[in-house]
Amino acid sequence: MAEEELPQPSPLLRPELGVPDVIDTEKAFNAALDQLENGSGPYAFDAERASGFKFSARAYLIQIKRAGGGLHLIDPIPFGPQHPCFIRLNQLISNQEVILHASTQDLPCLRELGINPQILFDTELGGRIAGLPRVGLGALLESLMGVSLAKEHSAADWSTRPLPAEWLNYAALDVELLIELRDKVEELLRTANKWSWAEEDFAAIISAPPSPPRVDPWRRTSGMHKIKKRSQLAVVRQLWQVRNELARELDIAPGRLLSDFAISELATASEGTPILNRKHLEKVFRPLGMRARWLENSELWIKSIADALALSDDQLPEVRMKSDALPAIKIWRDKFPEKYAPLSHARFNLAIRADELSIPLENLISPELVRRICWSPPSDGASVESALIALGARRWQASIAAPILESALLETEPLEVPEPAEAPAEE
Repeated sequence: MAEEELPQPSPLLRPELGVPDVIDTEKAFNAALDQLENGSGPYAFDAERASGFKFSARAYLIQIKRAGGGLHLIDPIPFGPQHPCFIRLNQLISNQEVILHASTQDLPCLRELGINPQILFDTELGGRIAGLPRVGLGALLESLMGVSLAKEHSAADWSTRPLPAEWLNYAALDVELLIELRDKVEELLRTANKWSWAEEDFAAIISAPPSPPRVDPWRRTSGMHKIKKRSQLAVVRQLWQVRNELARELDIAPGRLLSDFAISELATASEGTPILNRKHLEKVFRPLGMRARWLENSELWIKSIADALALSDDQLPEVRMKSDALPAIKIWRDKFPEKYAPLSHARFNLAIRADELSIPLENLISPELVRRICWSPPSDGASVESALIALGARRWQASIAAPILESALLETEPLEVPEPAEAPAEE
């Protein structure tokens, strides 16, 4: 019998009440706040940034919708952080739920403005915990609401002014059905007895401290696997830092000034023919698909390379930085078999449990926490569950994962899991 075809989702083309005007005056902002205050229920939020175009991660558009309170598009640039209107908005949401999709992306730029949600519902994370296979906003709207959402402007430069009408329509649609979607996701979570899990995860996001600054962020430059010498590392470090300072000053994405791969290639090339002029730069850049903008700061790049190569040995960066990171998993079996044995059992049985609970393994328990417990099991009578919580696991995660880890820690021989058989080639 032919497989039954699912109905096609209906395109969501425009907000039901049309696209509102962009709010860029204090009078209009206060009028919108009056409407929102007279509404009821949670606030649906979204924010648009200019990732890939600007150095900063600031918001260039804020979308808000509330039942009975209207849909509003706010340009935050004329107001700036901590403007009285943002302070008032923050007061309005102080005891109300805020709905965000993929909240960890938008919370930093909202907080920069003075918007600090205290009660969160994250539709993406809720979808993950509920066990849905696809949790992008468009995918959730299709599977749970029966509508399709175009995403053609998601990577646009939202610092553009004035914002095109079609972009504003797209932005408004991101919150048009977010409240209804939230209710669908909650229903799934409650039906699966996972609502308390989601509540704990949402609260943890709100209370999480800011991420600490990365140590030596320049070491994450693309192409670093080619860099073998300390002098080359010094070139990467100098170019990365100078590029970052200039990008911050100009508020432009660093990669637009000079790509990571260009930095790595310059570091490698610096060991051969000296890079002394623009032509030398062009020779390195051309195979990479040279951008004209890379050469706008030629003198700065050349000076940076020279400065790095002039450093004494004691000023050069070490090839490997000191870290408390665990050894790479690929060497555990051979070099740390007593650690690998429990890890192999833990990973296998946690994956089975995650499948039984219809939840991605990384949402059931962080693989990093599993590795840390297997590498350094709790001692002095401490329980695995308390150790997981101390490492940052949610209580619900720890209660599920702890018994599996406790059993795995007793294993002395690795679990041999056969590789999945390859699918036969199609004829």
